[in-house]
Amino acid sequence: MVTTLPHGSWPSTISAEQLAVGGNRLGSPQWVGAQLWWSESLAAEGGRQTIVRTDADPLAAAQHDDDAARRTPAARPRTVNVLPAPFNARSRVHEYGGSSWIALPAGPPASAAPPLGAVPEQAGSEQAGSRDPLVLFVNFTDQRVYAFVEGATPQPISPVGAEIPAAGGPSLRWAQPTAVSLADGTMEVWWICEEHLGGEDSAGAARIERYIAALPLDGSAAEDQLAVRKVTPSSRFVAHPQLSPDGTQLAWISWEHPQMPWDGTALHVGRVAGGIVVEDQVLDGGPEVSVLQPQWRRDGELLYLSDRSGWWNPWTVQTGTQLSAPNGAASHGAASAGAAPAETPRQLLVDEQEYAGPLWQLGQRWVTPIDADHALCVHGTATDSLGVLNLRDGTVSPVALPHTAISGVSLREDGALALHGSSRTEFPAISAGQLVVTEGQWRVESLDVVRSSREDAPHPGLLPVPEPITVRDASGQEIHAVLYRPRQEGFAAPAGELPPFIAQVHGGPTGQAAVGLSLGIAYYTSRGLGVVDINYGGSTGFGRAYRERLKGQWGVVDVEDTVAVMEHLVREGIADPRRLGIEGGSAGGWTTLACLTRTETFAAGVSSFGVADLVALAEDTHDFESRYLDGLVGPYPEAAAIYRERAPLNHVDTLSCPVLLLQGDEDPIVPPNQAEMFRDALAAKSIPHGYLLFAGEQHGFRKAENIITSFEAALSFYGQIFGFEPEGIPHLQLSR
Repeated sequence: MVTTLPHGSWPSTISAEQLAVGGNRLGSPQWVGAQLWWSESLAAEGGRQTIVRTDADPLAAAQHDDDAARRTPAARPRTVNVLPAPFNARSRVHEYGGSSWIALPAGPPASAAPPLGAVPEQAGSEQAGSRDPLVLFVNFTDQRVYAFVEGATPQPISPVGAEIPAAGGPSLRWAQPTAVSLADGTMEVWWICEEHLGGEDSAGAARIERYIAALPLDGSAAEDQLAVRKVTPSSRFVAHPQLSPDGTQLAWISWEHPQMPWDGTALHVGRVAGGIVVEDQVLDGGPEVSVLQPQWRRDGELLYLSDRSGWWNPWTVQTGTQLSAPNGAASHGAASAGAAPAETPRQLLVDEQEYAGPLWQLGQRWVTPIDADHALCVHGTATDSLGVLNLRDGTVSPVALPHTAISGVSLREDGALALHGSSRTEFPAISAGQLVVTEGQWRVESLDVVRSSREDAPHPGLLPVPEPITVRDASGQEIHAVLYRPRQEGFAAPAGELPPFIAQVHGGPTGQAAVGLSLGIAYYTSRGLGVVDINYGGSTGFGRAYRERLKGQWGVVDVEDTVAVMEHLVREGIADPRRLGIEGGSAGGWTTLACLTRTETFAAGVSSFGVADLVALAEDTHDFESRYLDGLVGPYPEAAAIYRERAPLNHVDTLSCPVLLLQGDEDPIVPPNQAEMFRDALAAKSIPHGYLLFAGEQHGFRKAENIITSFEAALSFYGQIFGFEPEGIPHLQLSR
């Protein structure tokens, strides 16, 4: 039986409370021996990021289970929280952090015993305890590296940096630990080190150096920074250190202001002697070529990802002590005199798909070696797929998986595969299966969830069906989006009633609207509202040219593309033209406010801590993004006039539709006075509006009660403007 109710008034069991509480953020799956390890952000502990492992091989049960895919959560391997509270494994390098821990399967090398107290006394003997994995991690509070064997108290092995007030926290920070074996067999762990030096350089920027460093495992550097060995020269930013199998060459990438890593990076290869790079040269990359994730194959051949062709595709180069770069590549460093030049880098695969993405966090990987001739690769456009790349002929064989978004892959020597991903009907989860190949056909057997981010997935009848769409604007330019029509089994709207539609604008803005299960979207669609998640020009996933459409045009192209998508929905009879809404937070809030002040497309908008003043953002932001606006708008202060003209804050007088403003009272990036100027302009015109100021919140809401209030307020707001009564939702009192 189908119940007929107006769009927006369908009762739904997906609640704002469900969105705010329950569920943990997962990531970084890694095989450590037979056990699977990963990171887990614990919502019940204020988001503390811990390190978790299985108590056994998660595939062992599957090998004796005829229907492993149907195993209940209770039948999964038991999980063990390895990192004791209050330690929090989270790096602040680049502020966005990334990879922050590593577990050495066989414990520390014999030549580098961990510091006193890092091995549990109950291990029976120091030697017995050392056979357990040695865990190294960055602690969020002090940004020091700690070492311990499970059951013991973590002990610091990195020094305390100098007191630098401008650093806004610890002046020494660490990320992306990488286990290496030097040419003489010495085992070490190398890190990316971020060192705030204080003062300003000749360009007026904060003096910050980043480099790859070796940190002694025995704790000798804990009180002596001179014990830290600097492996590479300093750059503004570095990432992806990879030592060759013979220990003689190091590959890594770097970039300098004003580039972002998706704009241009340099691929370095350096000769290593005595544990340091004694000379290096740039093989590929440049200000307008983004090179990511170098990976050694064999005999000095390097596999990496480059967007030189317009898409992040796999490339290779045979390295040597003297290296030749492709046309347009940057050239730095000294080459050894008289050495034979290397081959010119070549594109291994030509494919109009992305095999990499924006490097917002250190340690992100898209390619995982299988053997000398094959590698797993995550690739796609609107959605992610897993494939096996043949490194000899450049072909890709598909690996069938239900996932539409994949953000982490780990492969054990015996073919055990672990990945972090989500699908249209499953929340993000850590899964494991067995990678096998038969007559050239690759597949994953016994794939099953090891740990889900939450176990309360709604009934499939409550979930929308994502529809990746491509529309064209008046000039013929393609614009990508993901359409979510209203859907709940057993409910329908009266004949002839078109649904209200809400445009959601992702942040970044260099990011992408992923296709996967989203409770936030289902919160609307299960009640009869439509949602469209817009990948406006500047979004990732669709090639470099699409990303660069936003170059110098933030606040223009994103607005035009958003409007074009909504006009398409109206033209196709999908959305009610009188009931179009828009919402976004931070950078997405910028586009939301720009659309509301520059167009008449929308009848309502919700801005969560939306960027409204570019000058304030340019003058007070962290180092990683301090020159981001150079590419999005123009260099500041040279382009100050454009900054002022684009800012929605300077166009509040043009507002003509109701707006709900959600704001934290401690937000250092978007101060409350910006939202209050919008509020005052709406009040002056007697336009219905709401302004909720959440105490103790900064740039993003973390308290459950505030998250609940914000979701319920938005739904009540849309109901009042669009003419429906959402069931069971507190009424938001609007002002005029």
